[in-house]
Formats: sequence, structure tokens, C-alpha cells
Amino acid sequence: MKHRNTLWRHLAFLILAWPYVTAASGAPGDITALARDNSSFALDLYRSLAATEGNAFFSPYSISTALAMTYAGARGNTEKEMAATLRFSLGQENLHPAFAELEKQLTKVQQGGGVRWMAANSLWPQDGYPFLPKYLELLKKRYGVSVTALDFGRATEEARRRINGWVEEKTQGKIKDLIQPGVLDPLTRLVLVNAIYFKGKWASQFKAADTKEAPFHVSADKTVQAPMMFQKLKCRHAGFPSLNILEIPYTGGDVSLLVLLPSEVDGLRGLERELTVENLNRWRDKLVERDVLVYLPRFKMTSAFRLDDTLSSMGMPDAFSTRADFAGMDGSNWLYIGAVIHKAFVEVNEEGTEAAAATAVVMLLKAMPPGRPMIFNADHPFVFLILEKQTGSILFMGRLADPAQAGE
Repeated sequence: MKHRNTLWRHLAFLILAWPYVTAASGAPGDITALARDNSSFALDLYRSLAATEGNAFFSPYSISTALAMTYAGARGNTEKEMAATLRFSLGQENLHPAFAELEKQLTKVQQGGGVRWMAANSLWPQDGYPFLPKYLELLKKRYGVSVTALDFGRATEEARRRINGWVEEKTQGKIKDLIQPGVLDPLTRLVLVNAIYFKGKWASQFKAADTKEAPFHVSADKTVQAPMMFQKLKCRHAGFPSLNILEIPYTGGDVSLLVLLPSEVDGLRGLERELTVENLNRWRDKLVERDVLVYLPRFKMTSAFRLDDTLSSMGMPDAFSTRADFAGMDGSNWLYIGAVIHKAFVEVNEEGTEAAAATAVVMLLKAMPPGRPMIFNADHPFVFLILEKQTGSILFMGRLADPAQAGE
């Protein structure tokens, strides 16, 4: 590994996850299974999105939640394809209570102070459309959704403005204009939305005076300048032949940033091929606390995705076609997914991390050894995760391919 003062080349992965929970109610085993399944889906989706070059950041937790609410109305082959693609091993009767208990666990990280977590869900049905009361009640009970009827036929732009305004409010202004013009139309019957917001302060903050411009190796033959933060930190670290891992805790200790740094400047693609839930757990099991000289870039980025084609190619094409069966929503066979839209924001600085994301599903009608400080210099592309360490649920993921393009 090269120990140059050179910003990361790839910020490959940000995961906000929460350890394996022991819920007071419900079945703890179900929550453990859900956290594992969500992590598997997160890595599947990451590999699909990482096929393109450049920076990327997204929240698999937000996407899983929005699609779980949609999945509650899926039936037949549509239900089977969605379960396989989303990696849901729990049946409908256990899945949605597990999501509710998992969210309760995530909310607890705020109790120690220094960490803020907010998640909100909403339904925006076409005014007068006969959705099944059983479906609406399930989402109210398990996902705490608010329900606001809109007129997509005669007031399409007003509907878009109201949904986007709700998202912007819930994400503290970080996610704006989630739904672009032209996405909604008079055939829209329902929009399901999840919004999440996270802000955490480092348990040990970086000093702004120690942040210096430094080279970051975008590739073996390209270098850019980026603001590199620095501090000597006692934290958990693990080294392997192909990568080094560093865990930086936020205040309270329940959530941490996990940075996966390839040993070689051009090692990101190889690392991404190794990313599985099994490997991630194995690597985390090897983390040991020690003194580390930490060099970490300061950065900010926003990513936006239309996930229709990605999810279809991952194994759930029926949901996006006229073959879709969402009879659990309205008792008919007339609805299908017209769009899955996702947008995410992250900022990592001397104080800590702020991240937000929103997902909208639009339903349309058919017609090393200790002793001396370890140097951890994130000066080339790497994977980073924000982890809540009890459930292991992946909440945010991202990649910084070039800090010069990420902005500040």
C-alpha cells in the first residue's frame, strides 16, 4: 500500500448499518435475517451500479424499504421475482413486522447523543382510486406511512411539487427535486416514498487546521489535489493482502464509518469483486483496536439514479411490465411499476458525516502488528460503509472515484 498524502481515488462504498438486534417484541431472528438479506441486496445493487465509472453514493436501506412497501402488494410471479431480487427470505407475514422492528432499532442510536437519524414513509394515491383498505392499513401499521391523496390527472405538476416538497423537508433540504418533470402522468395511481436523514459527529473529531491539500491518485497515471484530513486515532483496523480496513466511530459508538481501502492504487475493481456479505463479516471479525495515523479526504457528493432497468436486469422484470401482478394493492391486475427513482447526498468533513436519501416508486396503470501507529492513508479509490454495528443493515453505500469531481 502506498502511504502518500494523497486523497482517495475511489470512495467506493458507504454503508449505514445497524448491528444484529435483540428486539423487545417480534422475533429477533427475523430482524437478523432481514438485516442480512438487506446487506446481500445492497452488495448486489452496488455491483450493478458500480459497473459504470466515477463517483457514486446511494442508500440501499431506503431502496429496500420503498420496494418492501411495494412488495406488500405483489402477488404471483411478480412477488416471487421481487423476493429473489431483493433477497427477502422472510415471507410477507414476517417481513413487514421485521422492517418495523428494525426501524425501532435504528432510532435508538440517537439515545447517546451526537447522532441524528430520521426515516419517514409516505403514500400518495390517486384521489378516489380504490386501493384495498387491508393494504393501506398494513403500510400504516408497519411502515408508519402518511397518506395524501392527489389528482395526477388534472394536477400532475402540483402533485410532483408536493411530493418533492415532502422529501426536501424530511431530508433537511439535502434531497431536492427527487421526481423530475415527465415522470408522473395522468396514468399514475400511486407513488410510494421513503426518505432518510443521518448526521453523526465523530467520537474524535478532526481538526480543521490539520486539513491540507494533498495528492489523490485517481489512477496509477492520474493525480488530483483534494483536502486531506488528518489525526492520530485509536480505532479498529485490519490488514489483508489485498486491502486495509479502518472503522471510525461516531459519538455513542453504535454507528461507524467503515473504509475499505485496496492495497494497490488500481485495486478497486478487484476489491469490488470480493465484496460479499460473507467476506464483509469475515473482514469485520478481524478488526483490532490500535493507534492509527488516519488520512481521510473531505468531500461532498450527490448521486441520482433511475433504477428501472437495473432492477429489471437483476431479476424482477415482471414488475415493470404488463405481466405485473400487484393485486394485493387494489384487487385487480392493472398496476405496474413505472419508475424507481433514487437520490442520495453525503458530506464527510472534520466534524463528522451528514447523509440523506430518498426513493420513490411510481405505480402506473396498464393500458499489521501493534506497537507503533499504523498509517492508514486513503489516497486512492476505496470502499466506505457507515455501519450501525448491531444489525449490520446497510443504509448508505457510495464510491468516490475522483474527489475533484465530488465537490466540497
